[in-house]
Amino acid sequence: MAANQSGRVRRRLSTEERREQLLSVGARLFSESPYDDVWIEQVAEIAGVSRGLLYHYFPTKRDFFAAVVERESERMLRMTAAVPGIPVREQLAAGLDTFLEYVQAHAHGYRAFHRADAAGDQAVRRVYQRALAAQERQILAALAADPEFGPAFEERPEVRLAVRGWLAFTTAVCLEWLRDAELGREQVRELCARALLGVLTP
Repeated sequence: MAANQSGRVRRRLSTEERREQLLSVGARLFSESPYDDVWIEQVAEIAGVSRGLLYHYFPTKRDFFAAVVERESERMLRMTAAVPGIPVREQLAAGLDTFLEYVQAHAHGYRAFHRADAAGDQAVRRVYQRALAAQERQILAALAADPEFGPAFEERPEVRLAVRGWLAFTTAVCLEWLRDAELGREQVRELCARALLGVLTP
């Protein structure tokens, strides 16, 4: 325990708590500003730690960004997780709404994530590939358990490829939407929903 200048006692954070604090600060900054405009010194100042301590947790800015992206990807998976017993058609719109709301709120981070992957940054590419694989597994599991799509699921080996292609399509749509928001979120949601249902319906 340590006292600050106002005399209040400040609890020393555990390693995991400190890491979570730094990632929370990073998530906010990367959502508000482009990658190149976020400085490690800024993160350390907001978190109230030294730059050296931040580098103790994350050796480079890229490592820090990759960890932020991984944390946010896991958060998004939890937010869009399927609810057992609810048909996929009913869950699709709600899941897309949550996803698109997140994309809008974290536009800079979303763009930077995909730009970094395209540029071949290995740390971010590994996070990117894990995130896509987890999204794919989550969607496929929901489809397999669905009363409408489940029975024919095993008989259609193209479904996995279709879901993978749909994820790429959704990414492209979101990036274009952020660049030129001519369509409203509801219109983008319907476009993405129709695209997935279209490839799944025989």
